[in-house]
Amino acid sequence: MFIALVPHGENAGRLRPLSAAGVPTGPVIETADLAATVAEWERRGPRWLWSSTAEVYPELLARGVRVERCLDLWHVESLLLAHQGRHREPRGLGAAVARLRGLPVPEDHGPRKRESQPTLFEPEREPLPGDEDPLEAVVAVHAERQRALAALPHADGLRLLVAAESASALAAAEMTHHGLPWREDVHDELLTELLGPRPANGVRPARLAELADRITAAFGGRAVNPDAPASIVRAFGREGVDVPSARAWVLKKVDHPAVAPLLEYKELARLWVAHGWSWLDQWVSGGRFRADYVVGGVVSGRWATRGGAALQIPRTLRRAVVADPGWALVAADASQLEPRVLAALSGDRRLAEVSADDDLYTTLAADAFDGDRGRAKVAMLSAMYGGTAGEAGALLAVLRRRFPEAVGYVEAAAVAGEQGRMVRSRLGRTSPPPSAAWHEVTGSADEGEEAVRQGRRAARDWGRFTRNFVVQASAADWTAALLGALRRRLHQTAPGAHLVFFQHDEVLVHTPAESADVVCAEITAAGEEASRLVFGRTPVRFPINAVAVECYADAK
Repeated sequence: MFIALVPHGENAGRLRPLSAAGVPTGPVIETADLAATVAEWERRGPRWLWSSTAEVYPELLARGVRVERCLDLWHVESLLLAHQGRHREPRGLGAAVARLRGLPVPEDHGPRKRESQPTLFEPEREPLPGDEDPLEAVVAVHAERQRALAALPHADGLRLLVAAESASALAAAEMTHHGLPWREDVHDELLTELLGPRPANGVRPARLAELADRITAAFGGRAVNPDAPASIVRAFGREGVDVPSARAWVLKKVDHPAVAPLLEYKELARLWVAHGWSWLDQWVSGGRFRADYVVGGVVSGRWATRGGAALQIPRTLRRAVVADPGWALVAADASQLEPRVLAALSGDRRLAEVSADDDLYTTLAADAFDGDRGRAKVAMLSAMYGGTAGEAGALLAVLRRRFPEAVGYVEAAAVAGEQGRMVRSRLGRTSPPPSAAWHEVTGSADEGEEAVRQGRRAARDWGRFTRNFVVQASAADWTAALLGALRRRLHQTAPGAHLVFFQHDEVLVHTPAESADVVCAEITAAGEEASRLVFGRTPVRFPINAVAVECYADAK
C-alpha cells in the first residue's frame, strides 16, 4: 500500500491511499497534525509516496516520527531521465508534472538549505505548472512513472535501485537529524596544537605565518604568497627551477629548501580553511556535526554534501568524533569494494577466487605479481581507471592475461565510451552521454593532424570515464542496498542505534554500548543481504569489517 503525502503549512498536510499500481483506493485525507497522522498510518506498514524526502522527512523526524519505507519521486525521476540519457533535465515535481501534461518544463528549485528555512512544512514556493493540485500531481506522476518502469528492459533492477535510493534518502535525513557526535573542545585543541591559538578574522594562524616566513626566506627573502599557486611557480622560476604547477605531487619531486615548508603549509592551510574554527562555528552545535547530504549527488551515484565537507573528514580530526558516555561508535568499511564489484560484474571465476580473502590485493599479488602487493594494486586500479603511465601498462597486461573476463568487461565499457555510447551499472544506473563539445571534436570533418589528435584524446578520456563508471556506479548500487538493509535491521534489533555517517564504502553507527555486538553482526548481515540483492548468487565475497570503538580515530 502506498500513501501519497503532501505537506501544507505548519504541520498540516494531505494524504491519499493508493494501490500498488498507484490507483487511489480512498478519499483525500486532510489533517492539521500531519506528524500524528503519519505516525498512526505507519503502524500499518505503508510505503510513503512524496516528491522529495529531503523536503518532507526532516520535519517529521523533528516531531519524533520515523517512517520505515518511502518512494521518493525525485530519485525516480532522476534515474528514469538518466536511463534515457537526459541527465541534465530538471527532475523535481514541477518538471515531472509539466512533462506529463505537455507544458513548459520549469527549472528545479531544489531543497532549501537548512540554515535558510524556519520549517520544511511550508506552502510550495511556486505553483505547479497549470496550477496542478500538488497531491494530484504526486499521484499522477507516480502512476506514469510506474508504467514507464514496467516497460523498460531493466525494470527489476531499476525498481530495486529506486527502492534503495529512496531508503538511502531516509537514511541521509536521519543521519542529519541525529548528527555525528563531535567534541568541540577536542577539535579546538587539535587546531591549537597544529596551527597555534585561534587568530583574528583575516589573519593567518601563528604556525602558517611562521611557515610563510620560512618559505620567503628559502626564496632569498623575496615575498611569496604560499596561498597563490602562480606566485609559487614564479618564485621557483626565479630560482631556475621550472615547475608546471604548485601541486604537492609536483613539488615533492623538486630539490629546493622551500619545498618542505611549502608542503607543510599546504597541508595545514587545507585543514584551516576546510575544517578550521569557522567550520566548527558553522557546522557543529550541541555536540553534533550535522552534514547536509545529497544522495546520488555525483553522476556515478556516490553521495555529495551541501557544504561542510562531510565526505572529506581529515584523519587528524577523527579524534574529535567521540561516542557519548555509555555509547559506542561502530565503524565499518567494505574491504576493496570496487575490485570485488568488478569480479561480480564480469563473472571472472579466477578473480572471484581471489576475492575470498579479506585483503584482495595480497591474494592478487600472490596469484599474479610475485607477492608484490603494491604492483598488484597498481594493476587493478589501472584496469578500473584506465591508467597507463609508468609501469601501469605492463602491469595491466599481466592482469589481462590472468583475468581476461574482468579486464575485458571494463575495456568493453571503455570502447562504448569512446564511441559515445552510454553504459549502465548492475541495477541500471546510467552514464551521461558525452557533451556537445565532445561530439564537435570527435566528429569533426577536419582531417588535420591536430584535429585528429584532439578527437582521439577526447574519445580516450570519455572511455576512461565509462570504464570506471560501470564499476563505481555498481558499487553505489551495492552501498545503497547496504544502507537500506542496515537501516531496517538496526530498527528491528538495536532500535537505540543510529546511522550517523556514510562515506562511499564506510558507515558509522552510534549505539548504546550494550548493543555494539548486535550492531556489528547486523552490519555484516546487511553486507551479505546487499550482495544477494545486487549480484544474486555470486561466488564473490564482500567482507565488511565492523569494529566498536569509543573514538572514530581508533577504528583504523
